[in-house]
Amino acid sequence: MAEMARNASELPYRPCAGFMLVNSERRVFVGERINPRTHGFWQMPQGGIDPGEDPQTAALRELEEETGIAADLVDIVAPASKPLHYDLPPDLLGNVWKGRYRGQIQYWYLGRFLGEDSHIDLETHDPAEFRAYRWVEPQLLPDLIVPFKRDVYSALVAEFVPLI
Repeated sequence: MAEMARNASELPYRPCAGFMLVNSERRVFVGERINPRTHGFWQMPQGGIDPGEDPQTAALRELEEETGIAADLVDIVAPASKPLHYDLPPDLLGNVWKGRYRGQIQYWYLGRFLGEDSHIDLETHDPAEFRAYRWVEPQLLPDLIVPFKRDVYSALVAEFVPLI
C-alpha cells in the first residue's frame, strides 16, 4: 500500500475546466451522473482540457457537450481566483483515466444562464454524462458531490456566492 501511495503522489493532475451556472432564481445547475460508481451524486458540468485549449474555452465546450447549453446563452461573471485540485481516493487510482493521473487540477468559471430550461438537452453528448438535472441553492453543492470533491465545491461556494 505504501508503494501505491508513493507512486500516486508522483502522478500529475489532469487539467480540467468547469462551470457553476446560475439561473435567474440564483440557483445552480447540477446533473446526476450516469456512471454507476457515482449514482446518486450530483455535480456541475466539468471535463478535461484538450491539448492547446484554454480553460475558459474548455469550460464552455464541456458545458455545451454535457447540457446542450451553447456559449451564447451564458454570460461569464468571473473565473475562480485560482485553480483548485483534488486527489482520487485509493480505490479509484489506477481505474480512472487509465491510471495516468492522481486527480484533477480544475479551472472554474461562474456564469449566468441567459436561456430557458427548454435549451437544456442532456443527450447532446455520446455517451451522455447526466441522467437528470436540477437547479439547487449554491450552499447545497458540497453535500451533493462525491466526498473526494467536497473541498473543491466548498471553496467554489465561498468564492462565487457573493457574486451571485
